[in-house]
Formats: sequence, structure tokens, C-alpha cells
Amino acid sequence: MKPAEGDDGDAAIAVPLLAGNGHNNTAESANYQLCVSGSTSFFKTCFNGLNALSGVGILSIPYALSSGGWMSLILFFLIAGCTYYTGLLIQRCMDMDPNIRSYPDIGDRAFGAKGRAFVSIAMNFELYLVATGFLILEGDNIHTLFPNVEYEVGGLVIGGRQSFIFIVGLIMLPTVWVDNMSILSYISASGVIASFVLIGSILWAGTFNDIGFHEKGTLLNWKGMPTAVSLYAFCYCAHPVFPTLYTSMRNQKKFSKVLLLCFVFCTVTYASMAIFGYLMFGSEVQSQITLNLPTDKFSSKVAIYTALINPIAKYALMLRPVVDAIEDHFQLRTYYSLILRTTLVSSSVIVALILPFFGYLTSLVGAFLSVTTEILLPCFCYLKISGAYRKIGLELVTIGFIVLMGLIVLVIGTYTSLLQIIQNL
Repeated sequence: MKPAEGDDGDAAIAVPLLAGNGHNNTAESANYQLCVSGSTSFFKTCFNGLNALSGVGILSIPYALSSGGWMSLILFFLIAGCTYYTGLLIQRCMDMDPNIRSYPDIGDRAFGAKGRAFVSIAMNFELYLVATGFLILEGDNIHTLFPNVEYEVGGLVIGGRQSFIFIVGLIMLPTVWVDNMSILSYISASGVIASFVLIGSILWAGTFNDIGFHEKGTLLNWKGMPTAVSLYAFCYCAHPVFPTLYTSMRNQKKFSKVLLLCFVFCTVTYASMAIFGYLMFGSEVQSQITLNLPTDKFSSKVAIYTALINPIAKYALMLRPVVDAIEDHFQLRTYYSLILRTTLVSSSVIVALILPFFGYLTSLVGAFLSVTTEILLPCFCYLKISGAYRKIGLELVTIGFIVLMGLIVLVIGTYTSLLQIIQNL
């Protein structure tokens, strides 16, 4: 693909970032396709970084704050700082070996073929579960708009939420069949805009729709802390895309500044949504804040429709790297490729119908997969590639603390999420 020319004459990002071969993908962030030209400007790299970090986590973060209480915000900012630091570790890994151009390349450089395979499997599994979460999100929000819809098939009554998940799956299926993803890529790049629209709609609803910001909330809820931290981790699952952003930059020495700006902006955005949502609905806030909004108000409909549009575009982009990885491995073409894509969508719909718990599923992804890709893997790979584990110092102590925190979140968060899912089956 020929890079698009920006206004400044530089080769620019033609379409948002998407890993076509299964090697440059990520959970909420592998939604975009990048022309890796090594001449992308600082501003355009910031835009792509913001789109990578701005995802559906913004809908669930008020629920995360409600689960852990006001004091959990300390852990939120701690996770933000740690994930920013691990992003810098990814940059350092790439600085040490110019042949590294993707996240699996880092795994390969550190631990060989097994490292590459582990990184690829973790990313693709994360993508699949996030795509499944999109179906649940769509079903929940459409059901909020049309709560009285239900169907009867062969004497079996099918609820509106389940039927909407099935219908949305049918709508999304053709988008997974096609190979030209350019239009959907542009739509999916609206993460930053969607974040502003959602926050604006929430503020409008709280200010002018007789909801107010009067809830006091809970200072600390230890029981809900694992869920809160897992959802906080989910908000920063963009690390697998950082190598692609780095290699695309004209001046790669400024990549640390790109990371700083992106993390500061998204942290402020996430924190604002969490605080506003918690003040509005308190402990009654649902796993998606749009489900709390009164559907007869214009601002609420804007928020809900905004929440609906992005997942429709991003669903196919999420599954595409998974499809490409399987097709490349088994050399599938034409008819067999169509069967594979249909099977993936069908299985995703089935999982969404069996586990229609957006908050719990997102928490599981955050604790088990996001923590792995954004905290543990960058630390382990950097220590191995740099040899820093041989020298005891501040750097090793810092990385050791981050790894310990990541392991605690992974174990406790995964256990809690699985337990919540099992109890609600």
C-alpha cells in the first residue's frame, strides 16, 4: 500500500492501525492498520496512540470505581504509571535491536520461537474475547433502547438481549468476510472523538436531566477491589501496538513523549468518566454506564448510539488478526477461509450468549490477558534482552515491584472474575 501524503508532505498513516499477519495486534488497540514508513509525524503518532488507548474501557470504568470505592483511584493511577513505564521498556527493547518491528518480535528476541508463539497466542486470545465483549455490549445497549422486544421460535421464548446479540452477530458476519477493511478502519479510529462525546453526554445528563452529582459512594470496598483493578488494567491494553507506532515515527527519539502525552490524556479522560459516573449513580452504576441513562433523553441516546457504533466497526478489525494468524498457519484460502471466518463469528456469538456478563468478562480479560501483555511480558522481555536482571539496582527493584503487582492482579483478579462468571451462570 502506498502511504498517504499528509499536508506537510510527509508519508503519513493512511488508515488506522491493524495487524494483518497476526504479529502487530492488540486487545482494545489492535483495531488499526498502519503504513509502516518510518516517516510519520509526532502529531499523527500521538493521534494513533490515543485511538489505541481510547476504547470501550471508558464505559466500564465508573463500574470499576464503584466496585473498589474512592480509594481504588490510587491503584488506578498506580496502574497508569506502571503501564506507562512498561511502554518505555518496550521502546528500550526496540532501541537495542533494530530488527524488532512488532510485539511478537520482542518475544522472539527474548525467548526465541516459544516466546513469539506465547506472545501471539496471548494477543489473539485477548482479541477474540474483546470481540465477544462487543457483542454483549451491543446486546445490552440495544435492549436498553427496546426493552420489551422478545421472540417466540418453536414455542421457545427468546429474550430481547439474546436475540439482539444474535442479530448483531449476523450483521457483523459480512464485515468479517471481506478483506478490504479500509472503511471500517477509518470508523474505528474515532476512539478519541467517541471519548469526548461520551463524557460530554454524561455531563449533560448529570447536569440537565435531573440526575445530578449527589452520590457520595463508598470510600473503600475490599471485596470489589480485584474487579476494580482488573478493569483498570483493561483500560491500558495497548502495548502490543507500541512497536508498530514506534517504527512508523520519523523521529523515534520522541516516542517517549508520545507515550507520556497519550497516557496523561487517557488517564485524565478515564478518571473523569469514573468520577462523574460514580457521583451520578453511586453503587447503582452498571457495568456499562450507558445502561444507567434515561433512554427518553436526547443526550442519553447520543451516548448510547456512540457506544453502539464503534464496536460494530471494531468487531471485524478485532477478529482479523486472529483470522490471518490461523489462515497463515494452515494455509487456508477461498472456501475454507469463509468457513473459518463464519465459525469464528458463530463461536463468538455462542460465547456471548452463554456468558452475557460484560463487566465480568472484561474483568477477566483485564486480569488474565491485559496484565500479561501490558505488564508482565514487557518486564520479562526487557530483563532478558538487556541482561538487566544480572545487576541489582533501582531499575531491577522497580521492575520487580511491577512484576509482583502484576502477578497479584493476575492471580486474584482472574480467580475473582471466573468465580463471578460461574456464580451467575
